[in-house]
Amino acid sequence: MALTFARLKLRVLRNGFRGRPGKIALFVIGLLCALFYGTMAALFFLVPYLPNGPDWAAVVPALGGTVLVLGWILMPLVWFGVDETLEPGRFALLPVRRATLLRGLLVAALLGVPAFGTLLATSGLAIGAGIAGGPLPAVAAAVGVLLGLLLCVVVSRAVTSGFSRALRSRRTRDLAAVVLAVLAASLGPLQFLLTSGAQQVGTQRLAALADVLGWTPLAAPYVVGLDAVQGRWAAVAARLAVTVVTILLLAWWWSRSLESAMLGTAGGGEVRVRAATGYPVARFFGRSRQPRTAYGAMVVRELRYWVRDVRRRASLITFAVIGVFLPVVMNLGPGAGGNVVAQSVNGGSMVLVGALAGLGIANQFGYDGTAYAMHVVSGVSGRLELRARTVAYSWYIVPLLLGLAVLNAVLREDLLLLPVMIGTLFAAYGTGLACAMHVSVWAAYSLPENQNPFAINTGTGVAKSFLAMAAWLAGMALALPVLLLVLLGGSVGAVLALPVGLAYAAGAIWLGLLTAGDILDHRQPELLAAITPRT
Repeated sequence: MALTFARLKLRVLRNGFRGRPGKIALFVIGLLCALFYGTMAALFFLVPYLPNGPDWAAVVPALGGTVLVLGWILMPLVWFGVDETLEPGRFALLPVRRATLLRGLLVAALLGVPAFGTLLATSGLAIGAGIAGGPLPAVAAAVGVLLGLLLCVVVSRAVTSGFSRALRSRRTRDLAAVVLAVLAASLGPLQFLLTSGAQQVGTQRLAALADVLGWTPLAAPYVVGLDAVQGRWAAVAARLAVTVVTILLLAWWWSRSLESAMLGTAGGGEVRVRAATGYPVARFFGRSRQPRTAYGAMVVRELRYWVRDVRRRASLITFAVIGVFLPVVMNLGPGAGGNVVAQSVNGGSMVLVGALAGLGIANQFGYDGTAYAMHVVSGVSGRLELRARTVAYSWYIVPLLLGLAVLNAVLREDLLLLPVMIGTLFAAYGTGLACAMHVSVWAAYSLPENQNPFAINTGTGVAKSFLAMAAWLAGMALALPVLLLVLLGGSVGAVLALPVGLAYAAGAIWLGLLTAGDILDHRQPELLAAITPRT
């Protein structure tokens, strides 16, 4: 049955590539990138087994494995998503046992570029153990590598499936946001421990941290090779047991959320329905002060969708977490202060997060799917469409950006930096929005009809990452003039940062609306075809 799921996954993958050369090209590029970086990582994991390796070589398996597992946990939530081509809900009416379905979906998940890259990267541990200790340590390390790959895939699916279940319920979305914040913030303490250990105690602190991580599921499967080479077979058995127990617990968690995904339930309790009163238009607008026009109606619709649609809500939550976590780590890390380097790090973090905020609309039409056909047949102009969507999205993002600037100024104990931070942050947000508008018009893609807000169609994970990365880099590059004004302008630059940054953002958004809106007027049929799900 597992082989049947594997053949089904490959067949769906092949059918998804038919007539879509761009998707094939992006898939090949992703495969080549996985091959290149996986090979580099495999060579890096060989370092601990070299006879005359550096002092820090012994900590490579533990720290590298920890980063790898955390990447599998966080990256699907905040960037790539997970490929659920074989959606569990499609098997709800079939006589397939849950355990069989779980094994089949696991095998299908292993047939992908991320799993291939992870296996290639960690294969260096098994090769190195074979070179240093012979066949038996190589077998032990290979078992650890395979269990580590299984752990990465299972934890990724369990986390995304569990969060999708929580985010489907509006009552529990706040709890989901807190848990996601804890997961994302777990990288911060790790970074501080690594940095302080390297600067204060050298490799001793790193070795102590690696010893602790080696007995956790984050790194246990990746250090068995070193234990086997040194003859510590009891430690090998214990670490493998920790890994196996963790995989079983995560599989149980995944199976519980998998049943909810098959049934399409949210588990959020009773839904209360309020009686509607008044005329339909008045009921639609409610207490909103938007004008009773087509523009106002689209703004109100988008405002509601951003908090009610599970995918959009997940996007807002993940940006809120990353937007707070990233600048705080960069600005409060070692070397933070009032020198030029610290000012560059501070301004760079504001530009980075500001451009990242604009990526929320990079696939804004993909959220609508076939519902966008109503706008096509009704003749909504491109500029009006994009302006309404941008205003609604900014309604939620702008307060987050203001709070981020205030938080960083307070943590740095210098409120005079607040205007500089706001100007730089919003300048990057404006340029990021302008770039994301063009991406949403030229490179939109369909989203699967799935209960999991982090699910993507086969092959679109690579496309999503490359297009989002391009828009992000372009947004940061276009915001460099304001950043240079802050860094090189001295006191004059600090005074002009706020007005210049806000004016720069307004100009970038205005230009983006004009250019992308005109393109949208001519690409509405192609856009509708691109965002229509294909089975």
